[in-house]
Order: sequence, then structure tokens, then C-alpha cells
Amino acid sequence: MIIYRSLEEVVYNKNSVLSIGMFDGIHKAHQAILKLLIDRARQNKGRSVVVTFDPHPKEIVGNGNSKLEILSTLKEKLAFFEKFGIDVVFIIPFTYEFSRLSLNEFYSKYIINGIGVSEVIEGFNHQLGRDREGGMNQIVDLGKQNNFSVETLSMMKQSENNISSSEIRKMLHEGKVELANRMLGTEYTFSGEVVRGHGRGKKLGYPTANIKIDNSHKLVPKIGVYAVKIHVEGVWYGGMMSIGYNPTFHEHHDRTTEVNIFSFDKDIYGEIVTVECIERTRDEKKFNSVDELVVEMKNDEVTTKKILEHYIPLS
Repeated sequence: MIIYRSLEEVVYNKNSVLSIGMFDGIHKAHQAILKLLIDRARQNKGRSVVVTFDPHPKEIVGNGNSKLEILSTLKEKLAFFEKFGIDVVFIIPFTYEFSRLSLNEFYSKYIINGIGVSEVIEGFNHQLGRDREGGMNQIVDLGKQNNFSVETLSMMKQSENNISSSEIRKMLHEGKVELANRMLGTEYTFSGEVVRGHGRGKKLGYPTANIKIDNSHKLVPKIGVYAVKIHVEGVWYGGMMSIGYNPTFHEHHDRTTEVNIFSFDKDIYGEIVTVECIERTRDEKKFNSVDELVVEMKNDEVTTKKILEHYIPLS
């Protein structure tokens, strides 16, 4: 897979089939776009191209009323695109000046005369250009004027829910990890460095890896206890994760993300680990004593191991 990060690097090829967007989460609807993109490029003996942006546009032109929360980091998206079989990814540096381009200006400079295009494939609600002024109707018109075809994919559903990045965020905020995972078509993941915590888990018989998530904008699921898989030093292990504030020990405390890794006793401080969220098992609780907490952790262990024993990976 070739990655371009500036227009000057781009090699022009009129026979490019492309899609433009953030692809946050690369959920099932995104995957349908990417599959069609690759199929059409192969049929036409052309190349499949994904155009995306970095940093996230909301970092530059957000209204400040809502916190930016992403499902996928750029690194995660690039790994997925490569695994999926995309030929070219063009990462456009998103600046305020760039955000002021109209749809026509953007397409003329970057797509028609920059990358080259024979076909554009997008989702039904795709919008682009200054203040998101341009929708699919305008892009269809541009295609007619500049000799490229446009295909629009309709909304996809998972059960009764529309599949979209915003809906997946909502599910994760509500702790509905299983439904979010089905929309994603894979397990929701995050990565980070194992850092030193207070060491209480070890004293209680449940040592934990305290994870500092590697991107401050990465969405952290709802506070509570989860069954997870964790990738450490090239191996996947089962574990139980706690996201929360340790209320048994603190009235006020920063949120932590900790994983008790089953059948594991190595020192991994400083290691980068990846966590797959499988199922949320309960809310965070404040216990009256440490003994009550340990009893609950033993119950959590039994519950989590049973979930993982019967779990079938989505990908």
C-alpha cells in the first residue's frame, strides 16, 4: 500500500476508483464501500484510493461544544486499509485554510487534477467542502461535468440500528459493547502503554496492567467491568478489565483503565498492549470493605472466564 501525505507526492492516474472520508471505526458500512472500491478498481485494471484527513477536522473547525472522541486512530486505520487491500491512501493535512475550500475547489485541485479519478464511491450521507456544503447530488453533477461516475451506497442496519460511527459511539457510551462490535464487524480495540499504578491489585491477589491509552481522543467505553482479550508481547490472553475511579479507595480520583491478565505474571511496565473489548459484565461499585471487593473480583473472574470460553471472535 502506498501512502501519500502531500499533493506533490501524488502520482496522477486517471483510472483511480476512490472514496473520501474519515472512516472512523471502519465499520461494516465503511467496509462495504472499501470492498466495492477494490472490486471496481480490479475490474477496470485501475487502483483503489482512499482519501482521508489528519488531524481530525473537528480539531481544527470544531465548535467546542462537544469533546472529540474517535473510534480509530490514524495508525489503526492505515493498518486496516493495508490488510483490506487498498492500493493507495492519501492523507491530506487538515488545516483551517484547507477547510475553506469549496467542494468544487477541492475536487478540481485534489481529485480531478491531482489524483485522477474514474469513479467515486461514497455513503448516502457523505458531505464535503466548506462548512460541509456539498452532498452527493453536487458530486454526481461534478462527475457528469468531468467524466467520472459516482455510486452511492445506502444506509446499512444491524438489527434495528443504523450502522454509523455516531451510533457506535452511542453504544459504547451506554456499555453495549456487543452491539457496537457487531456494527464494527470486529471487536472494539484500543492500545496504550502499561504504566505504574498504586499496586493494590497485586496485594489483593489480582495484579493489573494499568494502561495509559495512546491517544487522548480515543473513546473509552462506559465505566464498569469488562471481559477482554489483551495482546502482550505477541500473544493474546484473556482478562478482565476495570474502567473507573476505584471508589472503594477514593472519593476523588482520575479514571483508570486496568486489566487483570489471566495466566500471566510477567513485568510488562513500559510495554505497548492492545485490548479487545468483548462484553461489559457489571457497573463499577463502591464496596464497604476490601474483603467485599475481593469476593466480587472472584465472581468477576468466574463470569469473565465463562464468557471468554464460549466467545467466537468476529474477525
